[in-house]
Amino acid sequence: MNKSVSILTLLLFLILNTFAIAGDDGNLNVNKNNNNGYKDVKDCFEKVNRGIFAFNQTLDKIVFKPLAKGYRIFPQPIRAGTSNALSNLSNVVTIPNNLLQGQMKKAGVNSARFLINSTLGIAGIFDVASYYGLKKRDKEDYGQTLGVWGAGPGCYFVLPVLGPTTVRDSLGSVVNLIGGDAWYNVTVVNDTQYFSEADYYASRLLSGVDFRAKNLESFDSLENSSVDLYASVRSLYLQDRYRKIRNIDKTTDTLSDDDWEELDTQ
Repeated sequence: MNKSVSILTLLLFLILNTFAIAGDDGNLNVNKNNNNGYKDVKDCFEKVNRGIFAFNQTLDKIVFKPLAKGYRIFPQPIRAGTSNALSNLSNVVTIPNNLLQGQMKKAGVNSARFLINSTLGIAGIFDVASYYGLKKRDKEDYGQTLGVWGAGPGCYFVLPVLGPTTVRDSLGSVVNLIGGDAWYNVTVVNDTQYFSEADYYASRLLSGVDFRAKNLESFDSLENSSVDLYASVRSLYLQDRYRKIRNIDKTTDTLSDDDWEELDTQ
């Protein structure tokens, strides 16, 4: 299993580096003074991206949207508990990225929240930490950390099933495969008697369905009001990532405050 992960990581690295050096438009610029806005991100492979986007839209209509509608049948407390548990689990990636970005206070708060909610909150189903004044903080990931460190986004592209990303964000996701995600390590890499590979992929699928269910109306509204849905989704994704990297407390008007990374490989 470890050999397979190593080979996959190497292939991803080589592919993404090809994207990164695909001409001036796709340069992965490392510059701590890089203040380029989301509008400067280049869509180097737009024709291919649009084809993959169309495939994803079809898959969404056939699979994910019906699943999201079915998920909404469950009572709200069950869905809220599921969202809480998934959010709590995401702290295993958020906390190390808080530390890597020098956000010591946030790292402390998130660590306390994870400890309290994992125990008193029964695996994070109940957000007990909020009752103690430990409010939920924004999620962080390795793509954001690379951005904070000065890495430019590189090309924008769309992955089959997983959706929008950039070279920088994809490289950040690769870090999960080489030890950056404790949940991935416990379930997929080690595959213990308590947790298995199936648990990891089930949690990722559930994250995607939960995200889709929260945004059914928002996505429908976006689709109905957009002259070019592909361009609208691209803009929203890049705005969201720009805001998160710079810790701007302003959410987009169209989608809920949940991370686009729910659909990514984090």
